[in-house]
Amino acid sequence: MLGLYLLPVFAIVAWYLYSHRGKELASIRAAEEAIAASMTEPPSLHPVIDPTRCIGCRSCVAACPEQYAHPVLGIIRGKARLVGPSNCIGHGACKAACPVDAIELVFGTEKRGVDIPLVKPDFETNVPGIFIAGELGGMGLIRNAVEQGRKALESIRKLKGLGKPNQLDLVIVGAGPAGIAASLGAMDAKLRFVTVEQDSLGGTVAHFPRGKLVMTRPATLPIVGKMKFTETTKEKLLDYWQGIERQTGLAINYKERVTGISRRPDGMSFEVKTIRNTYVTRAVLLTIGRRGSPRQLGVPGERSSKVVYRLIDPEQYRGKHVLVVGGGDSALEAAYSIAEQPGSTVTISYRSPAFTRAKPKNRDKAAQLAAAGRMNVLMSSNVREIRRDSVVIDFDGKSVILPNQAVIVCAGGILPTGFLKEVGIEVETKYGTA
Repeated sequence: MLGLYLLPVFAIVAWYLYSHRGKELASIRAAEEAIAASMTEPPSLHPVIDPTRCIGCRSCVAACPEQYAHPVLGIIRGKARLVGPSNCIGHGACKAACPVDAIELVFGTEKRGVDIPLVKPDFETNVPGIFIAGELGGMGLIRNAVEQGRKALESIRKLKGLGKPNQLDLVIVGAGPAGIAASLGAMDAKLRFVTVEQDSLGGTVAHFPRGKLVMTRPATLPIVGKMKFTETTKEKLLDYWQGIERQTGLAINYKERVTGISRRPDGMSFEVKTIRNTYVTRAVLLTIGRRGSPRQLGVPGERSSKVVYRLIDPEQYRGKHVLVVGGGDSALEAAYSIAEQPGSTVTISYRSPAFTRAKPKNRDKAAQLAAAGRMNVLMSSNVREIRRDSVVIDFDGKSVILPNQAVIVCAGGILPTGFLKEVGIEVETKYGTA
C-alpha cells in the first residue's frame, strides 16, 4: 500500500527533474551559442546576478518580456544566468521579480564602457534644478522613457519656487516619449512650461525607417491614461502621439534648438537660450536622447551628398548600389528594407565579427537575405574611402572596391557630452556598474 501511495510522488518528482534538466540544457546551449557567435555584450541596461543570493526560483526568467521570443535568462546548475546577453534590451523586469534581491541592473561591461550622465533617483542631475529622463539617461525603451518622464515631472512639482511671476516653472527639451509624458504631466499639474524640440514629434522614433516595428509595453500617460501597445509600427505610434497632441491641445515648439543653459544670479532659476527665444525658468528637464550628432566614419569622401546618416524611405534606393555601415538594429533594418526594393544591390559593412547589438529578429532576417544572395555582408570590415561611383572597403586583408551610388552610415550617435559639460552636468563612463 505504501508503494502505491508513493508511486505518484515519485512520478511527479521524476517529471520535475526531467523538465528542469531539459530547461537547463537549453540554457547551456544558448550560452554556448552566444559565446561562439561573439554575442556576449549586452547593448543596454542589463542584469548582473549574485550567485551567493540566487535561489534558482526562475522568477526572473518568467518575468523577462523578451524570453518568449529568444533566450535571455536561464538557470544553470541551480543559479540564474544571463545566457543571451545580446538579447537583453533593458526591461528590468527581472530585478523587480527577484524575491531575494539577487539582481543588480548595470550599464556597460568590463570591455565596453557606456557614458551616462550622473542622475539621482528622483532624476535630478548634480546641477540642482536640471533633470534628465529617457534615453539620455540610458533608458532606451519607450515604456521606460514614458515612465521616467512622468516620474521626473512628479519630482519637479516638489521644487520650491514654482509659480513665481515673470518666469516659467519648467522648460522641457525634447518631444520624444519622455518629453511627451512630462509635457502632459506639466499640463495636468497646471505648470507654466514650454516644450521645445529641435526636430519633430517622437524623438528617435521619428527617425526610424518606414514600417519599422516598435516594441513597447503598456505605460501610463498623464491625462490620457494607458498606452496599450504591445507591438506596433513607427507610423501608428506617431499617429497616436499626434492624436494626443490634438486632443489635449499640447503645444510643442518644433524646429527650436537649445543653444545654451545657464544659472541666473538668483541661484534658483535658469536662462535657456534657443535659436528663437530666451526663457527664464525654475527648472529644466532634458529628454533629448543619446544620439546627439551622428557618429561619422572620418574617411575621405564622407562629405559627399550621397552619404546620409539615417534611412527615411527605402524606395528612393530602388535600382541602386547601396552601402550600409553599422551592425545595430537601425543598420540591419535599413539594409534589408533596401534589399527588398526591386533592382537594388545592398552591402552591409560592420567592423565586428558578429551583429551583437541587434535583435535576433533582425539578425535572422539579415542572415536569410545573405544566404539567398540578396544582401552582401562584410563582417570585420572597415570603409576606407568613399568615391563618386564606388567605395573602398578593407575586408579579409584586402581592399575591395564596390560600385556605389549611396552610403547610409548607421554607426550610432555621439552623446552630447560637450553640451552637458557646458551646463555643468557630470558624465560618467560605466563599466558594468549601476
